[in-house]
Amino acid sequence: MVNKINYNVAIVIVNYRTGELVVNCLESLKAIFNQSVKVVIVDNSSGDNSVDLISNWISNNENAYLICSENNLGFSGGNNLAMESVKKMGFSADFIWLLNPDTFVRENALQHLLTFMQQNLQVGIAGSRLEDSDGKPQCSAFRFHSVLSELDNGLRLGIITRLLQNWQVPLPISDVPVSVDWVAGASMLIRKQVFDDVGLFDDKYFLYFEETDFCLQAKKSGWPCWYVPASRVVHFVGSSTGVTDGSKKRRPRYWFESRQRYFLKNHGWHYLILANLAWGLAFLLFRIRQKIQNKQDNESEFLLRDFVNFNFFNK
Repeated sequence: MVNKINYNVAIVIVNYRTGELVVNCLESLKAIFNQSVKVVIVDNSSGDNSVDLISNWISNNENAYLICSENNLGFSGGNNLAMESVKKMGFSADFIWLLNPDTFVRENALQHLLTFMQQNLQVGIAGSRLEDSDGKPQCSAFRFHSVLSELDNGLRLGIITRLLQNWQVPLPISDVPVSVDWVAGASMLIRKQVFDDVGLFDDKYFLYFEETDFCLQAKKSGWPCWYVPASRVVHFVGSSTGVTDGSKKRRPRYWFESRQRYFLKNHGWHYLILANLAWGLAFLLFRIRQKIQNKQDNESEFLLRDFVNFNFFNK
């Protein structure tokens, strides 16, 4: 039994051509909507039937709102638009809960996050345990990216991975709350004071790395991030973007742009060059070993070529 804690919470969902998923997510949330818990959905100029589907669902709920953007603002811009709209509504939110459209919220997921935040007033950001529909946990808590994590991610060699385990980005899945560098934006509860100190999301990130960057800025301002596994949220990975680990789908250009911005903004040009060299050379060695050992190719199409073209030739 989870004690009910009364805070004003604005739930934010950004949609792009995933109207059915948004409605599915809203269905899992409807029991908690009230004068203290409102949801704002931003449609990022989907151009499909998303607006109709979402409008039909929210027509019977006075605590749900749909904002239609004229342009696709990406994850950062969409969330910023929603949060600015919450202010204009005159709703004083103590917390903002970011949810992906491709999620389904388990019972008491929000209350577990709020309970943790009430008990840990120094914590600025809390993330849920993301899981498959059968309850299998997904990795949703991470370390910050570094040159050594780029080396390990590119090389994928067991002995090197073991040596660099303290620099690996994905953290071991924990059954108890743990302090982490960042959590997945698919379910991220953020204290209002964090926005007061840090500002909104950096809208120069279109998609990817924006939550990593935000958690880093929050940490620099004295707001740590924690993973709270009692809060459980089903995440249908890749349903909204189509890009997942192990997917052969070609990485979009904005993924490379976001990665570059993260390293450049937070570490400078020299560090970015080292990170690029570490990953590029390591991944080349991985591909050579893969060919020699005749292993199955499960990598994104043209990944190395696109990485080299973007980072070294700006193509």
